[in-house]
Amino acid sequence: MGGYGRQKMSEKSQRKKNLIIEKARQVFSEKGFRTVTMKDIVEACEISRGGLYLYFDSTESLFKEVLKTESEEAEDDVFEKAVSGKMTSAEILALFLKEQKKEILKKEGALTMAIYEFYFATKLSKRDNILRRQFDEAVLVIEKLIADGVENGEFYCEDAKGAARNIMYVLEGLKIRSQTVGISAGEVNHEIMYIMRGLVGEE
Repeated sequence: MGGYGRQKMSEKSQRKKNLIIEKARQVFSEKGFRTVTMKDIVEACEISRGGLYLYFDSTESLFKEVLKTESEEAEDDVFEKAVSGKMTSAEILALFLKEQKKEILKKEGALTMAIYEFYFATKLSKRDNILRRQFDEAVLVIEKLIADGVENGEFYCEDAKGAARNIMYVLEGLKIRSQTVGISAGEVNHEIMYIMRGLVGEE
């Protein structure tokens, strides 16, 4: 009975924590990271200050959890198809770039500015840097896609790792431009086509 009760409480606590993370994500996407206070999170979640501090002791620890959740959701999405064998390497890469285009052009709910503010304001080790880890993991997957594409004749590329890193740097640059001076769907399409043409070019 006691064990069942503890399990129920644990599930309830996890749901509460997930709700806080979800509401906090909305607040960070609207206000960025720098100006958000724990009071803002309390009001968004409609819980007591003590209730919030049971789960998180600062906006920094809460934002890290938001980033972790975002990262896990992204990893579970497009790249699952890379190991399914149901799509070609070119199709998977094109789908990944299409999803990235949505993120680049997203106006509502984007965390981009909050992420940059967070990393400017916070000193993190390589191990704790979720953004760096996500970038490096994406490079590894894209590198494998390119290498597989070269092997089966879809792509031509002499340096799969270099090409993968370049793709990620281009995407990161587009995200920054989108949040600063703005960018059109046509401009993003042009960059994506340039990436794909560079890989399918003839020897």
